[in-house]
Amino acid sequence: MQKIRKGDKVIVIAGKDKGKRGEVLRVLPKENRAIVQGANMVKKHQKPSRAAAGGIVDKESPIQVSNIAHVDPKTNEPTRVGFKFLEDGRKVRFAKKSGEIIDR
Repeated sequence: MQKIRKGDKVIVIAGKDKGKRGEVLRVLPKENRAIVQGANMVKKHQKPSRAAAGGIVDKESPIQVSNIAHVDPKTNEPTRVGFKFLEDGRKVRFAKKSGEIIDR
């Protein structure tokens, strides 16, 4: 079970985009990286195809997982993530600052 998953609300805590908030679009567990909406933007020279026009497009590139932190659902601040088991036996993620359950 991973601490960061697709769809999580995160904040960038280090690097050129420090302080930016966004949603995780994709997680790359083998590379220990994630793609965050609106963070770590790069210019890509796109060749024209039938589906899309060519030109220079902005796109998100992967960011190291250690440089992003979960946003606490209660306080809206960066928090660490822990795991715990509920009474019904489910393993869920929770915010360490507030104790709020993160899993949907």
